[in-house]
Amino acid sequence: MTFLVGLYLINSSIFIMYNQNMKIIKLKEIDSTHRYIKDYILENSYSEPLCVFCDFQTQGIGSRGNSWIGKEGNIFFSFVVDKEFLPDDLPLQSSSIYFSYLLKDVLKQMGSKVWLKWPNDFYVNDKKIGGTITTVSKNLIYCGIGINLKNVSEDFGKLDINIDINSMLESYFFKLEKKIFWKQIFSEFKIEFQHSKKFQTTIDNQKVSLENAILNEDGSIQVNNKKVFSLR
Repeated sequence: MTFLVGLYLINSSIFIMYNQNMKIIKLKEIDSTHRYIKDYILENSYSEPLCVFCDFQTQGIGSRGNSWIGKEGNIFFSFVVDKEFLPDDLPLQSSSIYFSYLLKDVLKQMGSKVWLKWPNDFYVNDKKIGGTITTVSKNLIYCGIGINLKNVSEDFGKLDINIDINSMLESYFFKLEKKIFWKQIFSEFKIEFQHSKKFQTTIDNQKVSLENAILNEDGSIQVNNKKVFSLR
């Protein structure tokens, strides 16, 4: 499979590339890839799977509406697909886990020791290196992912290997196109979920320990007698 089937220069800061099933827009700088792709679909409508990635973003969207300011040299990309692009058994409420786990697998195959903390945070050892945000609009699923490769603050870590971003995206979208069943992804994530029990998550704006959390087959967790989906 060849990642770069077509390359078109729109101007000095916008490139459009194609792989087999994904249109990919490359930007130098943007406020948020997630906002950009939503505005793009609103203006042009959806006709094919679309990805937007950039070198630098100034107002990235994190979980619970927090900003994720991205420094140049790290990974920032968002994509949108129709529900038909996904496996039939995937609970849409857990699509963020699904998308995140596929990328985690790609990075591990490249040699990383990255793991996924419930529901969608990328970790190396005990440091967060990135995360995923997913939203649903009618039949479309929007996913935004950011991962630290180089420049990080003291509170965060970075990926433990050097990667080529184009090769990573190629492998990731190739894996996504396989429509791997949720049942298979969940069976693997269930084992890895034990790592999450050492940490906390935010539920209703409060920090909650995952020590006694139970992972349900639909990707939600049972914690403090409450069923919680990722919802982001």
